[in-house]
Amino acid sequence: MSNHRTEPTMPSASLKSRLLPFLAVAGPGLVVMLADTDAGSVITAAQSGARWGYKLLALQLILIPILYVVQELTVRLGLFTARGHGELIREHFGARWAWLSVATLLVSCLGALITELSGIAGVGALYGIPLPVSVGITLAFLMVVVITGSYRSVERVAVAIGLFELAFLYVAVVARPDPIEMLRGMASVPLGDRSYLYLVAANIGAVIMPWMVFYQQSAVVDKGLKPINLKAARVDTALGAVVTQAIMAAVLISAAATFGRAGGQGALDTVQDIARALTPYLGEVNGRLLFALGMLGAALVATIVVALTAAWGLGEVMGYKRSLEHHPREAPWFYLVFTVVLVAGGILVSSGINLVELSVGVEVMNALLLPIVLGFLYTLSRRALPEAMRLKGPYAVVVAVTITLTAGLGVYGGISGLLGP
Repeated sequence: MSNHRTEPTMPSASLKSRLLPFLAVAGPGLVVMLADTDAGSVITAAQSGARWGYKLLALQLILIPILYVVQELTVRLGLFTARGHGELIREHFGARWAWLSVATLLVSCLGALITELSGIAGVGALYGIPLPVSVGITLAFLMVVVITGSYRSVERVAVAIGLFELAFLYVAVVARPDPIEMLRGMASVPLGDRSYLYLVAANIGAVIMPWMVFYQQSAVVDKGLKPINLKAARVDTALGAVVTQAIMAAVLISAAATFGRAGGQGALDTVQDIARALTPYLGEVNGRLLFALGMLGAALVATIVVALTAAWGLGEVMGYKRSLEHHPREAPWFYLVFTVVLVAGGILVSSGINLVELSVGVEVMNALLLPIVLGFLYTLSRRALPEAMRLKGPYAVVVAVTITLTAGLGVYGGISGLLGP
């Protein structure tokens, strides 16, 4: 009989040794993707499900790899140049083109901020909270988080808030969608209908947004990530792409399943309408609470990201100090722009504009801006990177075809919808 004993393996230790380095790098991708599923995106997905059932569900799945392809380029640019997106455009194309890029960014950011704060106000209205109170508390909270924190602390708060969006996944499961109806809907693509194309454009603009490109590249730089972190940063981005599109699909599925059963006519005009359409089988109290958590998570994390992106992007063109690692006394313009953008969004929200129409319109505007945004991104990926990491060969062709088709479909759908029937 042998006395030899085999030492037990320690899979948990091995897993821990792999997980901890990833967690140290992860964040920019997950945060920007959680922000991607913002209030406007939730509303767009709900409208898509209410009006067209499952006919826009396949698009949500197709957009996962496209979203990854786009954001992975921002990761490369940030890691290997240590420059923000606007800064690289200024270096390689000149100040005029940099100002054009940041102008599209600011338009996109302002539109997004209005939808985020309006979404928060809509959630407040579900509980009888006046608009000035809900928006005022939100602005004060976000200013305290950003002005008193470092990049890592702001990132942790953003992730924690954004995870409330997972409530929409539970709502989709409880809605009990019919798998056969889902497959039938996904197989039906009425590209000849202008209103359908308009929502196609809105969904593309809701997933690939100008401010996402600027944010993730700046966040990678501000977090101090290096080329050695490329693999983990790619995983972070891929994970985020799957999560954000799973949430978009969940909202669409919930609206398609529950709205149809409730006998709706395909129109959701207010946040309250969407809450009732998404949660009829959860009970009034539970349904309203889950919707509120999901919408607040979506809107709050997006508000942080969008306002920071505006401050970073403008700073990259103007040249002022722009890091969350700087105290407000060291980077006064950065924090001033962040604050002004937030306050401007809050003031515009008080206009009483229709949130649903505005949100879909903002996403369509994002789609119309894609040729400019993706054009700069593609060109920089072929010029600004070191030779070994430069976009080239067959993959460059694949990326070029992908972004051309995506931007082209977004523009075509947006213009077709705007021209009317």
